[in-house]
Amino acid sequence: MSSFFIRCLTANGRQAFTPSLLPRSLVKHSGLFTPRSYLINRTMATGGDDTDKPPKHENRLAKEMSPYLLQHAHNPVDWYPWGQEAFDKAKAENKLIFLSVGYSTCHWCHVMERESFENIETGKIMNKHFISIKVDREERPDVDKMYMTFIQATQGGGGWPMSVWLTPDLKPVVGGTYFPPKDHFGRPGFPTILSRIAKMWEEKRDQLNSQGTMIIDALMQNTAVKKTGQSIPGKESQDKCYSQLEQSYDEQYGGFGQAPKFPQPVNFNFLFQLYASEASSDRGMKCMDMALHTLKMMARGGIHDHISQGFHRYSTDRFWHVPHFEKMLYDQGQLAVTYAIAYQISKDELYADITRDILTYVSRDLSDKNGGFYSAEDADSFPNETAEQRKEGSFCVWTEKDIRRLLSDNVAGSDSVKLSDNVAGSDSVKLSDVFVKHYGISQSGNVSFEHDPHGELQNQNVLIIRGEIEDTSSVCKLDVATTKEALAKCRNILYTERQKRPKPHLDSKMITSWNGLMISGFAKAGQALDSEEYTQRAVRAANFVKKHMYDKASGCLLRSCYAGQSGDITQISVPINGFVDDYAYLIRALLDLYEACYDEAWLEWAAELQSKQDELFWDSEGAAYFTVPDGDSTILVRMKEDQDGAEPSANSVSAMNLLRLANYLDNKNWLDKAEALLTVFGERLRKIPIALPEMVCALMYQQSTPKQIIIRGDRDAEDTKQLLECVHSFYIPNKVLILADGNAESFLYKTLKVLPTLEMLENKATAYVCENYACQLPVNTVAELERLLTNP
Repeated sequence: MSSFFIRCLTANGRQAFTPSLLPRSLVKHSGLFTPRSYLINRTMATGGDDTDKPPKHENRLAKEMSPYLLQHAHNPVDWYPWGQEAFDKAKAENKLIFLSVGYSTCHWCHVMERESFENIETGKIMNKHFISIKVDREERPDVDKMYMTFIQATQGGGGWPMSVWLTPDLKPVVGGTYFPPKDHFGRPGFPTILSRIAKMWEEKRDQLNSQGTMIIDALMQNTAVKKTGQSIPGKESQDKCYSQLEQSYDEQYGGFGQAPKFPQPVNFNFLFQLYASEASSDRGMKCMDMALHTLKMMARGGIHDHISQGFHRYSTDRFWHVPHFEKMLYDQGQLAVTYAIAYQISKDELYADITRDILTYVSRDLSDKNGGFYSAEDADSFPNETAEQRKEGSFCVWTEKDIRRLLSDNVAGSDSVKLSDNVAGSDSVKLSDVFVKHYGISQSGNVSFEHDPHGELQNQNVLIIRGEIEDTSSVCKLDVATTKEALAKCRNILYTERQKRPKPHLDSKMITSWNGLMISGFAKAGQALDSEEYTQRAVRAANFVKKHMYDKASGCLLRSCYAGQSGDITQISVPINGFVDDYAYLIRALLDLYEACYDEAWLEWAAELQSKQDELFWDSEGAAYFTVPDGDSTILVRMKEDQDGAEPSANSVSAMNLLRLANYLDNKNWLDKAEALLTVFGERLRKIPIALPEMVCALMYQQSTPKQIIIRGDRDAEDTKQLLECVHSFYIPNKVLILADGNAESFLYKTLKVLPTLEMLENKATAYVCENYACQLPVNTVAELERLLTNP
């Protein structure tokens, strides 16, 4: 598989091929474009790079805040942001709209900009014949989703940049993804395509308008999710989901399916929850083994950044070795939760260490000083200060010569050890000897041609651990403790050296939904690792979202905010309202945060946001949640997300949120909504549950009897903290954890009639373990609580 196909993967992991979708009258040949290796020139606008000369061009995007839009602010293309000004102009001049959708860390978006959008002659064609609109898919997932559905429906896959031609009333007629700059082997280049589409619009305008209407009608019909009259699925959904995952499992290297391999945290969530429900069965143990082995292999692989921490987007190979080097906030947030749960279940310090590793990276490199979290780091960067071309991975890879030069010191205490066969003339073990062995460093590089067909990583090494620490110790004739110390020293040296390199572009946009995922990451880590530091970081981020991404007057969330030049937080002139995933992910985060810090204000806000989500997005006729609220005439198709991908479906997350809130607040309305939602997706859950593993988790929760664990005690008392720590030492996916501190005026005491009836035994913190708020005999020691939690 070429790197072109790999880099154009969609966010949910499906392959994104780019055959032309033009009508046959526009092109003579169909098939796949096969571009050569494209490198990005320094003149590419990035929204943050310094340039020696003032830009020759400036368009309307210069007034935007999105880093992606700012990257295109100095193209010779007369770009418009998505908005009424562009729509009105298209109608007034009766021109087609060219819609280009991408994001700031998208490799092939950079390539198409350099080749086409920075080309003056191409810009002239675009400006003459089209109204060109640029959209950041992370700002406007509604626009992206609607037109990506068109692309996927007509060509079987999609990716970014997404290129779609629309009628003046926004109906799609032609589309694709990346288009090369020149005609090649009978396939049209971008300028040729532009000219042919312009000619067709001039000659067959009525036909294209009619085609656009038919396309929208078909999309409405084929994407509708409605009530079917069926009941909620039973255990057959979890059985089939397990079977589908087990059949695709890679026993040797972990993961599911063939390369490229994605982390897919939703799969781990399902496996862990199924394990918890039947921990003593063979299937339960297999669930745990598949999840833990995959997480271990990911941590050892090149998809994990061993020097600067965190995880890259995905692996291009089966071995988790050569990644697409982009780092996304949504991966870090979900994987922090996954590794924290892995530690809760296994008590293996490896998983605790990787949880800390992820949070170290996010705290250092993706955190705004005001408390929010940035979106992403790019895969591409300049190899050195004088380079004029960006390359993917250049910030992260190493030559063997680099390693030998930088790690030339002897390992402390190794003067009596000689590796004469390995290091000529050396009478002791050098740091580089240990590092080269442990991380698979090769003089000629450790990346095969198959995974680097364009030679960008030639002679370079992507760090990967293929053996055990004991193997490295044995070869280097060191004890394990000395070897670990030496490797830690090596990583610190290389981290310092890496900071001297030109850094990848940072997308400093802050998105509500992704901040929600990261809040969950810190909150869950705070629980599992008993870390007040992590819990307080989650609290700080939640306060940031409430201050900068929430309109108190309307009770509505905003989609995003931005880091200003002076370090302040800024907003665009017309803020983008939140979408359903912003509500769903944040509500889940607030529930997780309450269970970490026990501040009822977060639980109360979660309930308020759930009511607002219901008001804005719930389909009162067909059930489940639309991705966008009603009333936006520019979104021609209101869809319901029905697949868990790189990010879980908002409907999947909402199903669990509704169930958790229903049990927290004894709210039957939310229980009914959850059951209606699960019923609507019943057919999909029965036939292809692997498409919705997160929703299968909600289904399993709905079919279980939730455990209400109530700790009655003084908030700051040591015995209260000990009981809470005991609860968090276990993975209990169907639990509802409440701290009852005796405050009769609190939100929970006013909501739950049972709380005022619960007393402390012998004036000590006391645990009540309940089902349907019918409680077992209370206990007030850690040992007794452990017994209740392990022997239900």
